[in-house]
Amino acid sequence: MTIKITTADFDPWQEIQSYQHNSAIAGKFGATSIFVGTMRDFNQGDEVQAMHLEHYPGMTEKQLELIVDDASRKWAVIDALVVHKVGDIFPNQPIVLVAVWTTHRGDAFDASRYIMEALKSTAPFWKKEYLAMEKTRWVAENTDGYQSI
Repeated sequence: MTIKITTADFDPWQEIQSYQHNSAIAGKFGATSIFVGTMRDFNQGDEVQAMHLEHYPGMTEKQLELIVDDASRKWAVIDALVVHKVGDIFPNQPIVLVAVWTTHRGDAFDASRYIMEALKSTAPFWKKEYLAMEKTRWVAENTDGYQSI
């Protein structure tokens, strides 16, 4: 299991390819579930021009490790990779990657969703959005992951 917090931009598809071909899991998995979270240019009805994402070094990584360990106890996870960007982020840039490798798809789907939902609700990250006309705001809470229709 690998947790990476980075201030650098990252290519989620390159991260996945590199990880699964250069680790002990090569040839051992039958399913990979991948979630990529990308910054959008709107939130709460406002245009968002940029975001600054802060974390608590050491504590954030530990919380993410606990989340992945918990998922591994609930589902037959062979390996998992979580990459999360912090610092300045702009629309269309990847923020988070969650990849889970398992033998079968059910475990992969369920574990990856669990990791992402737990990350959004318990990992110590703080978002400051930069809006039009030089306004800023701290995001008080995350959405439930669904858009109302």
